[in-house]
Amino acid sequence: MEETTTIGSDAFHSPAVEYNPNLLVTYKVLHGYSDPEYTTSKVASLEWDLHNGRQSQKTVSLLQSKINTVKDIILEAYTDSDDQDTLQSIAEALGIELTRDIQFTATVEVSGTVTLNLLEDYDLESEITDCLYVDANNGNIVIDEQEVCHVREAY
Repeated sequence: MEETTTIGSDAFHSPAVEYNPNLLVTYKVLHGYSDPEYTTSKVASLEWDLHNGRQSQKTVSLLQSKINTVKDIILEAYTDSDDQDTLQSIAEALGIELTRDIQFTATVEVSGTVTLNLLEDYDLESEITDCLYVDANNGNIVIDEQEVCHVREAY
Protein backbone atom coordinates (compact mmCIF):
# COMPACT_ATOMS: atom_id res chain seq x y z
CA MET A 1 0.00 0.00 0.00
CA GLU A 2 1.34 3.45 -0.90
CA GLU A 3 1.88 5.98 1.85
CA THR A 4 0.15 9.31 1.22
CA THR A 5 0.11 12.65 2.93
CA THR A 6 -1.86 15.86 2.58
CA ILE A 7 -0.44 19.19 1.48
CA GLY A 8 -1.50 22.59 2.73
CA SER A 9 -2.81 24.12 5.92
CA ASP A 10 -6.33 22.78 5.41
CA ALA A 11 -5.67 19.03 5.48
CA PHE A 12 -9.36 18.15 5.10
CA HIS A 13 -9.62 19.80 1.67
CA SER A 14 -6.15 19.20 0.24
CA PRO A 15 -5.59 16.40 -2.21
CA ALA A 16 -3.59 13.39 -1.01
CA VAL A 17 -0.25 12.96 -2.79
CA GLU A 18 2.26 10.15 -2.80
CA TYR A 19 5.12 10.60 -0.33
CA ASN A 20 8.31 11.51 -2.15
CA PRO A 21 11.44 12.02 0.01
CA ASN A 22 13.25 13.54 -3.00
CA LEU A 23 10.58 16.18 -3.59
CA LEU A 24 12.02 19.68 -3.67
CA VAL A 25 10.33 22.15 -1.33
CA THR A 26 10.85 25.91 -1.26
CA TYR A 27 10.36 27.49 2.16
CA LYS A 28 11.01 30.73 4.01
CA VAL A 29 13.98 31.01 6.40
CA LEU A 30 13.64 33.73 9.05
CA HIS A 31 16.72 35.53 10.40
CA GLY A 32 15.45 37.64 13.29
CA TYR A 33 14.04 40.96 12.09
CA SER A 34 15.80 41.02 8.73
CA ASP A 35 14.10 40.14 5.47
CA PRO A 36 13.34 36.43 5.10
CA GLU A 37 15.33 34.29 2.73
CA TYR A 38 13.78 31.59 0.51
CA THR A 39 15.61 28.31 0.08
CA THR A 40 14.90 24.97 -1.57
CA SER A 41 15.64 21.56 -0.04
CA LYS A 42 14.60 17.96 -0.44
CA VAL A 43 11.92 16.63 1.91
CA ALA A 44 14.39 14.06 3.30
CA SER A 45 16.82 16.86 4.20
CA LEU A 46 14.06 18.81 5.96
CA GLU A 47 13.07 15.69 7.89
CA TRP A 48 16.65 15.29 9.14
CA ASP A 49 16.81 18.98 10.05
CA LEU A 50 13.59 18.60 12.06
CA HIS A 51 14.88 15.44 13.75
CA ASN A 52 18.18 17.12 14.65
CA GLY A 53 16.31 20.17 15.94
CA ARG A 54 14.18 17.99 18.22
CA GLN A 55 17.30 16.20 19.48
CA SER A 56 19.00 19.54 20.13
CA GLN A 57 15.95 20.74 22.08
CA LYS A 58 16.08 17.63 24.27
CA THR A 59 19.80 18.15 24.90
CA VAL A 60 19.32 21.83 25.77
CA SER A 61 16.49 20.95 28.15
CA LEU A 62 18.59 18.29 29.88
CA LEU A 63 21.61 20.59 30.20
CA GLN A 64 19.44 23.45 31.52
CA SER A 65 18.05 21.10 34.14
CA LYS A 66 21.59 20.19 35.20
CA ILE A 67 22.60 23.87 35.34
CA ASN A 68 19.56 24.59 37.52
CA THR A 69 20.64 21.79 39.88
CA VAL A 70 24.18 23.22 40.06
CA LYS A 71 22.68 26.67 40.70
CA ASP A 72 20.69 25.35 43.66
CA ILE A 73 23.80 23.65 45.07
CA ILE A 74 25.96 26.78 44.67
CA LEU A 75 23.36 29.12 46.17
CA GLU A 76 22.86 26.86 49.16
CA ALA A 77 26.57 26.37 49.82
CA TYR A 78 27.94 29.81 48.91
CA THR A 79 27.46 31.69 52.20
CA ASP A 80 29.15 29.05 54.38
CA SER A 81 31.77 27.99 51.83
CA ASP A 82 35.50 28.39 52.43
CA ASP A 83 36.01 28.46 48.66
CA GLN A 84 33.65 31.17 47.44
CA ASP A 85 36.03 32.13 44.62
CA THR A 86 35.67 28.70 43.01
CA LEU A 87 31.89 28.75 43.41
CA GLN A 88 31.82 32.23 41.88
CA SER A 89 33.92 31.04 38.92
CA ILE A 90 31.61 28.07 38.32
CA ALA A 91 28.57 30.35 38.57
CA GLU A 92 30.05 32.82 36.06
CA ALA A 93 30.95 30.00 33.65
CA LEU A 94 27.36 28.73 33.72
CA GLY A 95 25.72 32.15 33.63
CA ILE A 96 24.32 31.81 37.16
CA GLU A 97 23.59 35.01 39.07
CA LEU A 98 24.60 34.73 42.70
CA THR A 99 21.43 36.17 44.16
CA ARG A 100 18.74 34.99 46.51
CA ASP A 101 15.35 36.30 47.51
CA ILE A 102 15.02 37.39 51.13
CA GLN A 103 11.61 38.05 52.60
CA PHE A 104 11.54 41.03 54.94
CA THR A 105 9.29 43.18 57.03
CA ALA A 106 9.98 46.83 57.72
CA THR A 107 8.38 49.59 59.74
CA VAL A 108 8.10 53.02 58.14
CA GLU A 109 7.03 56.02 60.20
CA VAL A 110 5.59 58.91 58.24
CA SER A 111 4.63 62.42 59.28
CA GLY A 112 2.83 64.84 57.04
CA THR A 113 -0.09 67.17 56.53
CA VAL A 114 -3.50 66.46 55.06
CA THR A 115 -6.14 69.09 54.25
CA LEU A 116 -9.67 68.08 55.27
CA ASN A 117 -12.97 69.93 54.93
CA LEU A 118 -14.11 70.90 58.44
CA LEU A 119 -17.73 71.22 57.28
CA GLU A 120 -17.82 67.48 56.58
CA ASP A 121 -17.37 64.57 58.92
CA TYR A 122 -13.96 63.05 58.47
CA ASP A 123 -12.17 60.00 59.70
CA LEU A 124 -8.46 60.74 59.80
CA GLU A 125 -7.49 57.05 59.92
CA SER A 126 -9.62 56.19 56.86
CA GLU A 127 -8.32 59.19 54.95
CA ILE A 128 -4.69 58.29 55.61
CA THR A 129 -5.21 54.55 55.08
CA ASP A 130 -6.93 55.16 51.74
CA CYS A 131 -4.35 57.63 50.44
CA LEU A 132 -1.00 56.45 51.78
CA TYR A 133 0.98 53.72 50.07
CA VAL A 134 4.50 52.35 50.02
CA ASP A 135 6.53 51.97 46.85
CA ALA A 136 10.10 50.91 46.08
CA ASN A 137 12.51 52.95 43.98
CA ASN A 138 14.73 49.93 43.44
CA GLY A 139 13.84 47.20 40.94
CA ASN A 140 15.27 44.58 43.31
CA ILE A 141 12.64 45.27 45.97
CA VAL A 142 9.09 44.03 45.56
CA ILE A 143 6.42 45.26 47.98
CA ASP A 144 3.98 42.38 48.48
CA GLU A 145 1.78 43.86 51.20
CA GLN A 146 1.37 47.10 53.07
CA GLU A 147 -0.66 48.10 56.08
CA VAL A 148 -1.14 51.49 57.66
CA CYS A 149 -1.13 51.24 61.46
CA HIS A 150 -1.39 53.72 64.32
CA VAL A 151 -2.76 56.79 62.59
CA ARG A 152 -2.98 59.66 65.06
CA GLU A 153 -3.24 63.41 64.94
CA ALA A 154 0.00 65.13 65.93
CA TYR A 155 -0.27 68.05 68.33
